[in-house]
Amino acid sequence: MDENSYKTLKSFSKVEMVFKGSLFLGYGKPVKSEAEAKEFIDKIKEIHNDATHNVSAYRINIENNFAMKYDDDGEPQGSSGKPIYKVIELKNLQNTVIVVTRYFGGVKLGYGGLVKAYSDTATEVINSSGILEVFEKSYLVLEFDYSEIQKIKDISKIFGKIVDENYSDVVKFKLEIKKGLEDEFTKKLVNLTKNKIKIYNV
Repeated sequence: MDENSYKTLKSFSKVEMVFKGSLFLGYGKPVKSEAEAKEFIDKIKEIHNDATHNVSAYRINIENNFAMKYDDDGEPQGSSGKPIYKVIELKNLQNTVIVVTRYFGGVKLGYGGLVKAYSDTATEVINSSGILEVFEKSYLVLEFDYSEIQKIKDISKIFGKIVDENYSDVVKFKLEIKKGLEDEFTKKLVNLTKNKIKIYNV
């Protein structure tokens, strides 16, 4: 994946899970900076200041400035923050923060049980939010005859998305595509329409 493209969470999400009576609340959010990740962690800690633990992890990469941190917040070392971070890393997510709050239910889970509980809750947070691929975009304007509409719509779905449509004496589509695919897309359009198309960069 190129440096202008990465995966993160689609949106804020919250999940609830129970392991042997302990309640685990998982929170996840896409963030744009390490400061925003820390602010989110502090906010969850404030909301759940009566919790047994508020375990967190984040992984940030802004313009190749990489930052990562995980915190066990009083759980046995390596049993909680690191497993959450490993889930973020395994899913290849960046600019992502996850906090898992635990309310102790009276039964000790043991080291392996903690690893599983925190990993499973983090995974569920990601599943609940969904994953978004973020990439640098280019915009093209295509001008063509009505007879080419369906062909253009079909190929446009493969390379990106149509963000504006204009129908007058000719059809004009404005397209958003992933940066770096312009040449390949242009060649395919020219072949598909037998060069009966005008393409402008905007």
